[in-house]
Amino acid sequence: MSKDPEIDVEDVLSVLSDETGRHEKGSREWNALQVAAICLVYVRHMNKLDEFTSYYRELLSPDFKIKVERDFETRTEAEAWLKEGTAAHGMHIRIEGAGFLVVQLPGRLTLMNAPLPEELNAMESAEE
Repeated sequence: MSKDPEIDVEDVLSVLSDETGRHEKGSREWNALQVAAICLVYVRHMNKLDEFTSYYRELLSPDFKIKVERDFETRTEAEAWLKEGTAAHGMHIRIEGAGFLVVQLPGRLTLMNAPLPEELNAMESAEE
């Protein structure tokens, strides 16, 4: 897809179907491709394709920034902050320069690795 995409749902679903067929049913790859297809069908079914397309374009924009709520020097400091009760599900934080997302689990908040755009760009540059 180009940098200014129009999302052709049928074409994307066709590609996902072709790729799914290359993997054993029930495999990790097969399951991931099924979930991706179902996500797209769900977005279309809920009449949210325009909103999704806008979000997709925003993510591809070189000007896209994720708001980082807090910076921490160590994971220990970030874990202590979680326990204070000021963190909320969906907040992005940075620990030692790496992106993390605050995620609500049953009965507690936790941190999930969530590389920030600048980290992903650095990884892409290193691969080249």
